[in-house]
Amino acid sequence: MVPDSPDVREVTLGEDGVLAGASEGALAIDMSTISPAVAREVAAAADGRGVGALDAPVSGGESGAIEGRLSIMVGGSDEHFARAEEMLSAMGTPTHVGEAGAGQVSKACNQVIIAGVIQAVSEALVLGSKAGVDPQEMVRALGGGLAGTRVMEAKESNFLDHDFEPGFRAELHHKDLGIALATAREYGVSLPLTALVDQLLAALEHRGRGKDDHSALLSLVEEAAGHRVGEGA
Repeated sequence: MVPDSPDVREVTLGEDGVLAGASEGALAIDMSTISPAVAREVAAAADGRGVGALDAPVSGGESGAIEGRLSIMVGGSDEHFARAEEMLSAMGTPTHVGEAGAGQVSKACNQVIIAGVIQAVSEALVLGSKAGVDPQEMVRALGGGLAGTRVMEAKESNFLDHDFEPGFRAELHHKDLGIALATAREYGVSLPLTALVDQLLAALEHRGRGKDDHSALLSLVEEAAGHRVGEGA
């Protein structure tokens, strides 16, 4: 697992890369979050050398990795997935979502959803808090209804305590939304909400906060509203 598409190209397709040293019949599994196009490029190069390939990005964060409960989105052939399923299951729940590149498309969709929900929760918390509602009690109330989300549950302390120590860095989520937007352009899909959150994550980076947790999007909403969540509650 490496940070971005150029890194995967270098590690797998480079002169001393994985494929250069792989034996025929081997299976290469890339768990990075990268462009679906690059995942397909790697799979085609692997196939040309008689090597199997799976793109298998994950969601679940550091805690999910430690506890073995990652969601693993796998692209590649049925045969290659069957070979890897038991091993991947040691890290979490692997789901075969389609052919080469499909794992990366699914991960891009995952990041689109998380970005939108973080922004929505941030806006709701600032609105409720500035209107005089206790944010902790509001989170408890909302969590019991349709508005309750895994994001709100997992990031509650980040939002309420303004604890932006990174679980997932804003700069990495910004990179991932770039992948999602590029993929959307490839298929002629408009993602207006994603484009907005992409710009907000860029604003965090410009403030030198790219290494903060992505829940730091809250601080931009607070800044615009002139209100810090919890003040006066």
